[in-house]
Amino acid sequence: MSETQTASFEFRAEIQQLLDILIHSLYKEREIFLRELISNAADALGRLQFEMLTNRDVFEPDAALEIHIDVDQQAKTITIADSGIGMTRDELIENLGTIAYSGAKAFLKALKEDQRASVDQIGQFGVGFYSAFMVADEITVISRSYLPNAQAYAWKSDGSNYFTVEPAERAHRGTSVILKLKQDAEEFLQTYQLDKIVKRHSDFVPFPIYVGDKVANQKTALWRQPPNEVGEEQYHEFYRHLTYDFQKPLLYTHLSVDTPIQIFSILYVPSRRDYGLLTVRSDHGLRLYSRKVLIQEHNKELLPNYLRFIEGVVDSDDLPLNVSREMVQTNRVLNTIKRNLVRKITGALEEMAGSRPEDYRTFWKEFGVFIKEGVATEPGDRERLVDLLRFHSSKSGDELISLREYVGRMIEGQNEIYYAFGDDLASIRVSPHLDAFQARNLEVLFLTEPVDSFMIMGLSEYEGKKLRNVDDASLELPGQAIEKEESKRDLAQEKAFDVLLDRFRSVLGERVTEVRTSRLLIDSPCRLVNPTNAPGSEMHRVYRLLNEEYQVPKKIMEINPHHRLVLNLCNLTQNTPQDPLIDQCIEQLYENALLVEGIHPNPAGMIGRIQKLMEAATAQSAAGK
Repeated sequence: MSETQTASFEFRAEIQQLLDILIHSLYKEREIFLRELISNAADALGRLQFEMLTNRDVFEPDAALEIHIDVDQQAKTITIADSGIGMTRDELIENLGTIAYSGAKAFLKALKEDQRASVDQIGQFGVGFYSAFMVADEITVISRSYLPNAQAYAWKSDGSNYFTVEPAERAHRGTSVILKLKQDAEEFLQTYQLDKIVKRHSDFVPFPIYVGDKVANQKTALWRQPPNEVGEEQYHEFYRHLTYDFQKPLLYTHLSVDTPIQIFSILYVPSRRDYGLLTVRSDHGLRLYSRKVLIQEHNKELLPNYLRFIEGVVDSDDLPLNVSREMVQTNRVLNTIKRNLVRKITGALEEMAGSRPEDYRTFWKEFGVFIKEGVATEPGDRERLVDLLRFHSSKSGDELISLREYVGRMIEGQNEIYYAFGDDLASIRVSPHLDAFQARNLEVLFLTEPVDSFMIMGLSEYEGKKLRNVDDASLELPGQAIEKEESKRDLAQEKAFDVLLDRFRSVLGERVTEVRTSRLLIDSPCRLVNPTNAPGSEMHRVYRLLNEEYQVPKKIMEINPHHRLVLNLCNLTQNTPQDPLIDQCIEQLYENALLVEGIHPNPAGMIGRIQKLMEAATAQSAAGK
């Protein structure tokens, strides 16, 4: 069909469903249609502003960047017009009829899963344009692209299954959205009502918004206003506009400094890590402005990578308008900005940890892994990050503690911080390594995340206290363990135990470097410890994460001579040394230790042996009866 003729297109099924919901909606939030259309207009102006940084071949390059809202009482229409980037015929079809499909589908899914979901959240799904059907019987969009010699086109729909696109007349660049209002929506023909909506929802938009002949918004970029003049609700509304996340952020911080360079910035920590799954944003990074002009949409160099969850804007008069990615990485001004932003964020997080511990607990659950990544990868920031770290420990129960809290409750004579690795909290809590620490009232930090192995390699000490792995064979523990009655042995028992150690050495062979009596075990039969001067457990876990051909490390096998299972094996070795149950138990004890360490290459391989051990145990029980 020729582009000079009217063409009819059918909406996708999901968009038809969306329109049906909105057309018949009686939600009290109907005024949000204006917020969404203004947001679209502001985006169009920002995109044009960005385009003009590198391209002067633009239709009407000197036209003012602004938004106009006009009403026609007689025709009962509202027109929202901008002088932004505009759309071609194909872009009208794609943006208003096709591209919205996935957002409509996601919105309908959210409504189905949560009946409390509000139409107020429609912008989160990238389909805010359609909210206008809550107040309009018919919508006409007339747009002319910024491209030279572009033809204007009109998109029209009454909310049915179809929309049309045809050539139109528009003298100037940009887009006009014309709403023919429903009878029950004529309240929006009152300019004072529109002015109030603009001030409530769009006051921060960085372009002038005219309602009739008057500017309705402050027009001053929110981030350039003095922090003491900005209210909490303004910060929250700006965050929603910036991210399309309708949950309040966990944290916001406003930076406004003049020396040594000018920096204006508002930064946010979202309330959850995955808020962006259904939003129109597809990339991370801060919006970078120079003199209130957007010069980069997703700047990744202004913050270190571990802070990539931060949202916000940064503006400076000291930056050139034509800044490139390469310049960002080497520009002295940007390096200064980066240092200030990191200091501001970490300071705000530290303040939240002290004054709002429950919020910080939420932050840690969602974003703690990023702070650990920072400790591992950014030595220059490590000092300010370590006090943000939180851990479960052998004494903390379900709570989290800081390194400072750990140090504050160390026992007399303790000058090291102890930690244990495991695949999860449940496996660490039954680790044989904890025996000696519990007996001496020593606290142990629990490390269960993959990033912990990398983090601990960069965190060798805290406040002069060295961090030590509980599996270190050379540990000398402070305090006195309570000696149990069964720890007293006679000479015959010692000889039988020496025979058993030889049996362990014979069965395990070169899989271990040594088999020896444990000095520290109390309630566990055995454990694997790391030989002195060998790569630590953290390194083995890193190797396992990075190398598919991971080899189980050779460790020292320590045996508890007082444990009932070990004593039973001593008796078997002494009385029936040919019993196959002895070797099966030795193999299983070794693999149990690998499993607890989180370095077992194939846990499922133990099933056959476990079944044989169960058969032997049940057979003995049956024979006893």
